[in-house]
Amino acid sequence: MTCSACSSHVEKSVAKLSGMESVSVNLLTNSMQVVYDETACNEEKIIEAVEKAGYGAGLLQGERREGGANLKENPSDAGQASGIGAALDIDSAGKNLEGREALKGKKANKEMKSRLIISIVFMVLLMLVSMHHMFFMWLNLTPPKWLNDLFHGNENALTFAFTQFLLTLPIIYVNRKYYQTGFKTLLHLSPNMDSLIAIGSGAALVYGIFAIYRIGYGLGHGNDALVSRYASDLYFESAGMILALITVGKYLETRSKGKTSEAIEKLMDLSPKTAILLMENGEEKEIPTYQLKKEDLFVVKPGSLVPADGVVVEGTSSINEAAITGESIPVEKQPGDPVVSATMNKAGRLVCKALKVGEDTTLSQIIRLVEEASSSKAPIARMADKIAGVFVPAVMVIALVTFVVWMLTGGGFEAAISSAIAVLVISCPCALGLATPVAIMVGTGVGAKNGILIKSGDALQSARDVDTVVLDKTGTITEGKPKVTDILGYEKDITTNQMLAFAAAIEKPSEHPLAEAIVNEALKKKLTIPKAEEFQAVFGKGVQGICDGVKCLAGNQKFMEENGVFLSGEQKDALEKLSEEGKTPLLFAREHGLTAIIAVADIVKHSSEKAIEELHKMNIEVVMLTGDNKRTAQAVQKKLGINQVVAEVLPEDKEKEIRKLQKSGKKVAMIGDGINDAPALAAADVGIAIGAGTDVAIDSADIILMKSRLTDVITAIKLSRDVIRNIKENLFWAFFYNMIGIPLAAGVWYPMFGIRLNPMFGAAAMSLSSLFVVGNALRLRNFKPYIYQETEGMSEDFSEPSVAAEPEPDMEICSETCKNNKEKERKEMKKTMIIEGMMCAHCTGRVQKALEEIEGVESVSMSLENKSAELILGSEVADDVLKEAVAQAGYEVTEIK
Repeated sequence: MTCSACSSHVEKSVAKLSGMESVSVNLLTNSMQVVYDETACNEEKIIEAVEKAGYGAGLLQGERREGGANLKENPSDAGQASGIGAALDIDSAGKNLEGREALKGKKANKEMKSRLIISIVFMVLLMLVSMHHMFFMWLNLTPPKWLNDLFHGNENALTFAFTQFLLTLPIIYVNRKYYQTGFKTLLHLSPNMDSLIAIGSGAALVYGIFAIYRIGYGLGHGNDALVSRYASDLYFESAGMILALITVGKYLETRSKGKTSEAIEKLMDLSPKTAILLMENGEEKEIPTYQLKKEDLFVVKPGSLVPADGVVVEGTSSINEAAITGESIPVEKQPGDPVVSATMNKAGRLVCKALKVGEDTTLSQIIRLVEEASSSKAPIARMADKIAGVFVPAVMVIALVTFVVWMLTGGGFEAAISSAIAVLVISCPCALGLATPVAIMVGTGVGAKNGILIKSGDALQSARDVDTVVLDKTGTITEGKPKVTDILGYEKDITTNQMLAFAAAIEKPSEHPLAEAIVNEALKKKLTIPKAEEFQAVFGKGVQGICDGVKCLAGNQKFMEENGVFLSGEQKDALEKLSEEGKTPLLFAREHGLTAIIAVADIVKHSSEKAIEELHKMNIEVVMLTGDNKRTAQAVQKKLGINQVVAEVLPEDKEKEIRKLQKSGKKVAMIGDGINDAPALAAADVGIAIGAGTDVAIDSADIILMKSRLTDVITAIKLSRDVIRNIKENLFWAFFYNMIGIPLAAGVWYPMFGIRLNPMFGAAAMSLSSLFVVGNALRLRNFKPYIYQETEGMSEDFSEPSVAAEPEPDMEICSETCKNNKEKERKEMKKTMIIEGMMCAHCTGRVQKALEEIEGVESVSMSLENKSAELILGSEVADDVLKEAVAQAGYEVTEIK
């Protein structure tokens, strides 16, 4: 299948079968999904219907499901008891396809590129031969004598014509698919774009061959006028140009189809290949995951992936479920808690009982949802292909009428055939075929230049109509990593930094991500972290140890009370307030008194607030879907003014929410970054992935934001609107040109003005039409993206962790660690540099290395998101020295503060 006329014809042919409930043909993946009543229809009849339509089909192995569960539309209740779901591959060559390899399109890209190169090379040679006299005239040069001797004059007319014919043959051969498909669909009374290409170029070729015979006749009978006439009326270059230019357009379309199935492959790669089976005698045996059966006991070691859905039987640990739920903070597990396939065990050894294995696991469900969403047909109208269904037969009728009228009016055979071919040549849809792909190529190039990767024209066209944006929270609106946001000190005589140092000391031996956030904050501030001795972790409550000879505690309120540390009313209020803000408060105590409450949260990105504000200005509704708890989600909603929030959702629930919005008439764009977002990204009208997210999310999406900034969504939507407007302008020109050119080519104005179009000028006009379309598309390079300034979206919540007022310390009771930290605080100097030109991690690494080599610079912390470098200096360093170092690395410093 090559265009929407093909897919539409296949869909209609199968839909006519009795017992057929629904049919969905996908042009991009060359597949069809059907739900039918097996008492009235079967797979053989469906395949036969496709073959009668002029194509071939084969059932994908393992894709036949009772109840039509493979159908994208409402898979939860798609079919009745008699319903059968099936997925088929469709091939225009009439051969059955095997497996999913046929969907990749990589071979098609390579083949199309070879066709393009051969077509262009021989097209250039053909044009040099056919128009050599014009070429040298334009250059004001005299043609070489050997060239004149070979091609000039009536005596060389046959050589001149036959050379062009030979140069045209390779172009015809490599692009023979246009003829095979075009004439086949024409015979089935369903002409498409290929039919028009085949007829137009074929007519020019046939006329050229006819001209060779006429030249031979003229030479044989001494008719120099006849020879001269046909030597100047050869249209081989028209046939070659038609095919070459259309191949350019087709190649641009084919390039975007190569990676459509990689998302599914990467999802499959997530599933662990082996599982550790716990035998009845207590021995552990490694087996392939597919051999794991329901009720089997399996072992999950630290750092390993869970092979199947199940329940913990023995052991305690924390499991990172970000791949499935999107939750950035690992969940603690103990006997009786559920575990999900493809999640990562972070700490202890677990023994689990398998409850769902094979195709029933959560990961397999996600894979199925992505397959179904990716294989179904997007509601996008390819205007050019739809009109071509009417345009092609109309042009053929006009050409036939032209021939008949000229013959009846006594114009002669040559005038009749010349005018008919002129109609076909001038109406050849080069401009029509290039209108969309050229604009899309320029638009996607502009997007890439601004850090927005757009995978297809479908995505551009759909993004234009988006009126609802659905956001994932973790990693999309937020940074995706927990950070310290608040430090509330309650112990007198020590500073906030000293409290942080003690907190980092007791948390450092722990592997919990929240503990990691506290340790990172201490390291960021260059604090000396004392060593914790007699460290002990109490599962689900906290940790304890000895720091500088003092007993230290870290954990929740219950853990504190069990150890004799009781909170005052004020402290409980502070705890509640932090929780309401969506933060996780951690309590720290020394001896029998509360030292500090340190809040940790996945903070909102600088650009998120401004992006959501701009989306509202564009009358686009914002919805947040997240696997996080309701309190955290509502805190983010309140802060950013999000219209609607749905919390505690699983991957399949996210996809269902997208369906609900679509059924209510919304055009939905889904923005996410995790594997858990993949089904929703595939189901949405436009899937937008954050570039810093997982490969699976990126491959499932239609648009990728490489800079991981939500504000780029605004640029993507505005760009899509400009590109589609440009495409419409191109299509208008293509049809306006045909409305003017076809009557001229048919000779409508000949009786009144004596004007009759030579097919050569028809071919030239067709080429100029294509150039006009390309030139119009190039105007998109002047597109102005939405410029986001980092300071626009910043608020107090995006600054350094907020701290309570510090009491003056009594240096006599401070430990040696306190003194070291206090001395460091007095010496430390900080500078923040804003740097332009950094685009990736390599850029930040280059700048960091250059700055660290400067004497007096103790540490450098880079932020690609903020385009900044934060320096901690041991001694004074001049701003000019810092600027020069960055400039030597190839970047520009715009501000130092």
